[in-house]
Amino acid sequence: MTIEAIIEEKLMSAFSPLHLDVINESHQHNVAPGSESHFKVIIVSKEFEGERLIKRHRAVNTILATELSEHIHALALHTHTEKEWHDYYEENTPLSPKCLGGSKKSA
Repeated sequence: MTIEAIIEEKLMSAFSPLHLDVINESHQHNVAPGSESHFKVIIVSKEFEGERLIKRHRAVNTILATELSEHIHALALHTHTEKEWHDYYEENTPLSPKCLGGSKKSA
């Protein structure tokens, strides 16, 4: 099973999201072809109602703790309530921040 599939499965099980995108952005970074090290997750869940952004991110990070410690170099999280998603992001997928290195090879 791929890391992407594991992320999807774990987040679906934990949050029953109304919307979930798991996007492998590894190809945008200086990693080997086929790598699964950089991801963007866009998740919309009723579980996030009334929760601050930091608590939402911590909840996702807890579910993905093994993958974060063993496989994932960067994880861009976009965690939204249903209202936030409809009000702000439904038409515009947010961009991930630029990677500042970590796996870049020295010249």
